[in-house]
Amino acid sequence: MDPSNRKMSIRVVHTIHAFTATTGGTATCTYDLLAALNKLKDVQAEMLVTLPYQPLMGHGEEWINTVKNDEKTRFGVSANLRKALQQSDADIFHTNGLWRYCNHITAVVARQKGKPFVLTPHGMLYPQALDQSKWQKRLLHTAMFDRDIRSASCIHVTCEEEMNVIRALGYTNPIAVIGNPVPEALVTESVPKTNKLTFGYLGRLHPRKYVERLMEAMTLLSDKEKEQCELLIMGSGDPDYEKSLRERAAEMPNIRFLGFVEGEEKERQLAAIHALFVPSDFENFGMIVTEALRAGTPVFAGTGTPWRLLNEKGCGWWQKPTPENMASVMREIITMNLKNLDEMGRIGQQLVTERFSDKAVAQQMSELYHWIVTKQNKPSFIYE
Repeated sequence: MDPSNRKMSIRVVHTIHAFTATTGGTATCTYDLLAALNKLKDVQAEMLVTLPYQPLMGHGEEWINTVKNDEKTRFGVSANLRKALQQSDADIFHTNGLWRYCNHITAVVARQKGKPFVLTPHGMLYPQALDQSKWQKRLLHTAMFDRDIRSASCIHVTCEEEMNVIRALGYTNPIAVIGNPVPEALVTESVPKTNKLTFGYLGRLHPRKYVERLMEAMTLLSDKEKEQCELLIMGSGDPDYEKSLRERAAEMPNIRFLGFVEGEEKERQLAAIHALFVPSDFENFGMIVTEALRAGTPVFAGTGTPWRLLNEKGCGWWQKPTPENMASVMREIITMNLKNLDEMGRIGQQLVTERFSDKAVAQQMSELYHWIVTKQNKPSFIYE
């Protein structure tokens, strides 16, 4: 980029429906992005959100601005948020997610002000996501969101698969393919692996995550193989689903539930296990994949995730997430030389550093913002 353009400091206001620690990956990766952006000299990024009933993400950073929660209806209509956006002097408006008032009003205010508008759908335009509450989304799409999406100066996606889905829906906007950021680890010292071979799941406990497939995979192992390994399930979520999983595991002594983990504890657990398994049919990006790779832990992810790199780089397994396939990978690990498993972990760490570090991702997002404003020096990750 031309040095004269790089001196320009661009103000960006982000919006998101929920910005709490328990919200999930969308809030986490958005927080990580803004935290990294605000370390740059040429971007001032602000998060504008209605004050939630649960603690906010972060540590009270000055770039997190809240308005009094006056949300009405499940759609989240907020006059306070609309007023704050109208009073903003941002150069670019950027919303995260779809189907909520905050996403819609961000697009509306950007149009009213004649300012660029960036949309990050966070996987919400995939067929699997559109099938959830299908008729409500169809009505919202027709009434307002089709125009909002088409008015975006650029749509930001985290992988090429998501770009292809959006193109198939007929949207011709410029699309930027920028992965989710992975911040520097909180735990810097080496964490020893568990004494027994430990396979892990970490994430929300919800029926669409198919954690029971992992449990079934464990039952397919021989008695001798079961004695050599255990399954650690980390996370919380749907109470009924979690209860059903615990009941199923009651007679399986090599399955343990750890509950919700975060921060340093999460990083230590990811570093201590021998492999992470993502048994779901679909994930847009899967932050837990990069978090595990950063910790030096190989990952199994299903072919419904955009993680072909696991096979290509040799830092995990990208296969159809059947119990049989997962059991086969478990057997492979049981018989594998642990030095080879450590090498897979090292390769994964290198991949994250080169492609998905928060510094690298923030730099790409800065280049996107500058291109939107100046229309000069289009980055290679933008497709028109």
